[in-house]
Amino acid sequence: MSSSLELQPQTARLNWGFVLFLGVVHVLAGVAFFFFSWSALAVTIFLHWLFGSIGICLGYHRLLSHRSFQVPQWLEYIIAVLGALAMQGGPIFWVAGHRLHHAHTEDEVKDPYSARRGFWWSHMLWLVYPHRQFFDAEEYARFAPDLTRDAFYRWLDRYFLLLQIPLALLLYGLGGWSWLLWGMFVRAVFLWHSTWFINSVTHKWGYRRFDTPDNSRNLWWAALLTYGEGWHNNHHAYPHVAKAGWYWWEVDPTWWVIRLLQILGLARKVQLPPPTALS
Repeated sequence: MSSSLELQPQTARLNWGFVLFLGVVHVLAGVAFFFFSWSALAVTIFLHWLFGSIGICLGYHRLLSHRSFQVPQWLEYIIAVLGALAMQGGPIFWVAGHRLHHAHTEDEVKDPYSARRGFWWSHMLWLVYPHRQFFDAEEYARFAPDLTRDAFYRWLDRYFLLLQIPLALLLYGLGGWSWLLWGMFVRAVFLWHSTWFINSVTHKWGYRRFDTPDNSRNLWWAALLTYGEGWHNNHHAYPHVAKAGWYWWEVDPTWWVIRLLQILGLARKVQLPPPTALS
């Protein structure tokens, strides 16, 4: 990963197109409550887990961003598609931004979602007031050269939103408007904010096991919402470790899936916490 990118402070302008997109999705998530059904709620919870835990936490984050374990290429592609279905951006954008965050954690200029710029900036304002250097394909590709070299990831990064169309048609065909509104929009809003909590609340509240140079913290309820990602101080201390929850009370469902893949022979070179860090 290159870290030579020179980032300069700049005045960001409100991205009205993205604000409109966020607004419409949030409004439709509200409309979904007029179409409530228990089956739609179950679908939403399942997709939140599938796209959130498997797609984002396991795929985009621990596998692609940090390479904390390896899987066969065909399986990596499938997991990346699940991450793209989370509607949080393509893999190159997501991975490059996250690597940049770790390279310059809480730097007010170089960290895309620096918590030192305030709670709401790190939670979501960094998306609606975009700084060009964090959203320019040529720039962020420099922080994910391994993905940029891959034609499949370049395609997925460009067309990830189109994957929502067959998903929406499938949900409507199986469960009508109830499944469509809940599975698409309630799921998207819930998953967005769950992920964004890691950028905001886990740099503000919780306990610190390691004296990292940033303000990362371990927060139990954020870990529950994000399938283990809330053990954020552990992660910032050892970002290339596949396991976020290190002790029995630090519940980490994403790690359970990685461990299952390892047992099945589908995950290898799984990075574990060093013994000295556990003492």
